[in-house]
Amino acid sequence: MALETRVLQANEWDVWYEQLELAFGGVPESPQEKELYKSLTEAERSLAVWDGGTCVGSAGAFSFRLSVPGGAVVPAAGVTMVGVSPTHRRRGVLTSLMRRQLDDIRAGGESLAVLTASEPAIYGRFGYGTATYALSVEIDTARVRLDVPPGTGEVRLRLADPQESLAACERVYAALVPGRPGMTARQPGWERQGLLDPESMRGGGSPLMCVLAEGADGEVTGYARYRVKADWAGTGSAGTVEMTELNALDPASYAALWRYLFEIDLTWTVRAFRRPADDAVLHLVSDIRRARACTRDSLHLRLVELAGALEARSYAAAVDVVLEVEDAFCPWNEGRWRLTSDPKGGASCVRTADPADLELSVRELGSAYLGGITLTSLAAAGRVRELRPGALAETSRAFAGEVAPWLAHGF
Repeated sequence: MALETRVLQANEWDVWYEQLELAFGGVPESPQEKELYKSLTEAERSLAVWDGGTCVGSAGAFSFRLSVPGGAVVPAAGVTMVGVSPTHRRRGVLTSLMRRQLDDIRAGGESLAVLTASEPAIYGRFGYGTATYALSVEIDTARVRLDVPPGTGEVRLRLADPQESLAACERVYAALVPGRPGMTARQPGWERQGLLDPESMRGGGSPLMCVLAEGADGEVTGYARYRVKADWAGTGSAGTVEMTELNALDPASYAALWRYLFEIDLTWTVRAFRRPADDAVLHLVSDIRRARACTRDSLHLRLVELAGALEARSYAAAVDVVLEVEDAFCPWNEGRWRLTSDPKGGASCVRTADPADLELSVRELGSAYLGGITLTSLAAAGRVRELRPGALAETSRAFAGEVAPWLAHGF
């Protein structure tokens, strides 16, 4: 029987999601997680593959708005819930889903698609490039001290109920989005994700807690959400603080929140995950080696409509370059494009017959797009080829950003 791919019907969601859980190992999510993601699923943007009456494949997309260099927040498809049943691997199901999905994204007018990959090796062949990295730290607070900036001691800290403080925290998050590429502006419902707190997510730790930083006027200037995991060793307490989210509007509030986490009684370790690759905590700690910092890939990005995507962001330096782009999966992007931009004006990207200055694939453009990965580093790996002397350095400077791009939460 031939496989059928079609748009998900709302009454099929439970079966569709059960297939996804099976594709990811068969461990069911908590009822709270399922309820949230069911409410967030956009059925009209979700695809299901059926073998008779059995769902054997899935792929969805969220209607996100993504911050890009220059502060613009642009439409982007958040690719999600991609899975194929173990019985239907190596039959082209994933490729057919990616083909249909990218065609639909293009038809809907979005120039960007983004995803987080369970296995990063999968998506490069569909034109996605690693665009952001996430930092993890595990800090020994018994041996590491913080060198905090002036004004830290003037910040008022207050414990608050995570739900009751949600609106204030969301205002802080929203204020940060334009200043750092890769962040998603919260769409309705997504504010609930940071409050998920089923027993299965606690890892033996406490219920989710929240501390607010406030200025002299009482306005919230930052927040941290965390859990405490109690433990005891032969020498005494050995608890851990698991920080799930920390955002602040100024250096003093940021440092005050970190210092609070460092000083929680009966704990000697602070762990934090999915932080910006250039997180300022790396410059506050007295001993970076005992912070055990490491990075891994986070957001993968694909240019769906190359010209629209390159025109949506700004550039750090003037550029006039002809790009020879390879894109076998979305051939409408292939060929030569002239990208011109002035930091004081907008960018233009049009087709041209002029000789190429740089040669690369759409995957490398996706990696460099948010400004965190340089074209120069990609060229050193043989992924970008310079055809006009000087073009690589000029273009790499233009694409580079002032801060590391960052995806603040998964999807």
